[in-house]
Amino acid sequence: MRHPTPYPVSLIVAGRPCLVVGGGRVAARKVAGLVASGARVTVVAPEVLATIDDLGVEVHRRPYHRGEAAGYRLVVTATGAPGVDGAVAEDAEAAGIWVNSADDVANCTFLLPSVHRDGRVTVAVSTGGASPALATWLRRRIAATLGDGLAPLADLLDEVRRRLQATGRPTESVDWQRLLDGPLPAAVRDGHLDAARRLLAEATGEPPPTGEP
Repeated sequence: MRHPTPYPVSLIVAGRPCLVVGGGRVAARKVAGLVASGARVTVVAPEVLATIDDLGVEVHRRPYHRGEAAGYRLVVTATGAPGVDGAVAEDAEAAGIWVNSADDVANCTFLLPSVHRDGRVTVAVSTGGASPALATWLRRRIAATLGDGLAPLADLLDEVRRRLQATGRPTESVDWQRLLDGPLPAAVRDGHLDAARRLLAEATGEPPPTGEP
């Protein structure tokens, strides 16, 4: 059977109501990820781990009520009970709500990748639900290869892009790939931010940093 090809996105869930059905270890990981992204999380489960309570989310210690998934922007179900998870997924799909059913690709309308974060940089790896273990293995190796310095590098590039946009210059006028394939990442990683700014100024035609000739 041919599996559908997922369309990768990065969702902005900050301030938006999200539901997690389940109170065990798997659910706790899903809750933590949503909380880290600023979501307003509600947890529904008869029993809930203390680690979930510690996250400061709204908790309802009871079974899931049919149809309540419709009141949220995003739903994750991780009870481990096929009947419950299937019901949650069915309700969410009927209401047009994106839903992830843990370890049950057939009842998912979105998949949760293995994620590495460094400041504003997010690297996500997915196997389309085939093997979470493989996704984790790949994510760890990618993170080790990339090393440190991605967060300040992203911040510097953002500064430059904003200045270009403010002056009406198209950001595509800069050969970003050549910059990133050159010494810029190493300069940032080694803490040589003045040198990094000089490289960026040369590439964009901006004046050199203050104090430079």
